[in-house]
Amino acid sequence: MKQLRLGVLVGLFAAAGVLSWGGARLWDSLGTLPSVPLAASIVLAVIAVILLATALSLRARLRAQRERRPGAKGVEPLMAARAVVFGQASALVTALVAGMYGGTGVFLLSFLDVPPRRDQAIYAGAAVVAGIGVIAAAFFLERVCRLPENGDNDHDGTGAAAA
Repeated sequence: MKQLRLGVLVGLFAAAGVLSWGGARLWDSLGTLPSVPLAASIVLAVIAVILLATALSLRARLRAQRERRPGAKGVEPLMAARAVVFGQASALVTALVAGMYGGTGVFLLSFLDVPPRRDQAIYAGAAVVAGIGVIAAAFFLERVCRLPENGDNDHDGTGAAAA
């Protein structure tokens, strides 16, 4: 399975940001720009928390399995692979969404003296920050689930972290 690349995510973010900024300028010249929902940052923060909780849970289970604790519940390779795919998909979509809100937020920076537009700029900035949290959590989840290198002696031969 291929690992996430930060360059790809930055490229997606930048492309979505530029397109969103241009779209916001065009839309604003033709009419009223749609508002940035407050729920965007909340949903992204919830996704980040879910990814982080998944990573911490898998890390604890892998550690218990590696230490051969009695009654330790192992991690099936397919479950680890699914978690990594969930994290990678979340990071890719979040890069696009955060770029979209980032571009809109940059456009709204020139209207900070108008209270409703200032609020929209704050919501867009919060969505970008929450998006960064999702991407960080996805990288952490991917790191937790990666296979040890061939020379590592902490791998127990079960292939538990087969992602």
